[in-house]
Amino acid sequence: MAQQNTLCHSGDHHAKGHPWVQTSGRASEVPPPNAEESGSVVREDRRPRSYNHLEGDVRWRRLYGATHFFLCIDSSGKVQGTRWKESPNSILEIRSVRVGVVAIKSVHTGFYLAMNKKGKVYGSKEYNPNCKFKERIEENGYNTYASLHWHHGDHHMFLALNGHGKPRQGGKTQRQHLSTHFLPMLVS
Repeated sequence: MAQQNTLCHSGDHHAKGHPWVQTSGRASEVPPPNAEESGSVVREDRRPRSYNHLEGDVRWRRLYGATHFFLCIDSSGKVQGTRWKESPNSILEIRSVRVGVVAIKSVHTGFYLAMNKKGKVYGSKEYNPNCKFKERIEENGYNTYASLHWHHGDHHMFLALNGHGKPRQGGKTQRQHLSTHFLPMLVS
C-alpha cells in the first residue's frame, strides 16, 4: 500500500488540508488542546513575511534626539540640532527606499541627509548611495539610523547628535549611545 501525505486534526477527516499536523501514512501527531492559541504549534505552511507594502512609504516627521535636539538641515547643507521645535529646517521627509532602508530629506531646504565614508554627516542636494540609512526601532522605542553604505571596520556608523547639538563622527558612535537615538515626531 502506497504511503500518502495527508493533513488531519485529531482524527477529524473533515479538517483535511488544515496545516496543524502532517502525517506520512503512520500514526498522526496531534497537537495538544488549545495549542494554536498558545503558540506552541509550528505551522507547516509558514511563509517568510513580506514587507513590500512598506516600500515607497513617505512620512513627514521631526527627529527628536535623546540629547533633546531636533535634527535639521539648513539651506547650506549643514546638519545640526536645534531646540526650536518650530524650525522649518527640522521638518523631514522620511521615505522608505526598500524594507528597513530610508532616505531622509529636509522638506524646507531640499537637502538629503548623507554620511560619507569617514562618518561625516552632511546635506546633499543630490540623492546618492550616501543618503541611504538603515532604520531600526530600538527596545526603548527610539529609532536609530545607520549608514547603509559605510562601516567603520565591522561596526555600523550611526547618525548622532551630541549634547551640544553637533553631529558626531559616525566612526565614534554605537547603537547603545543615547546620542544615536531619535523619536520621529508627527509634524503638526
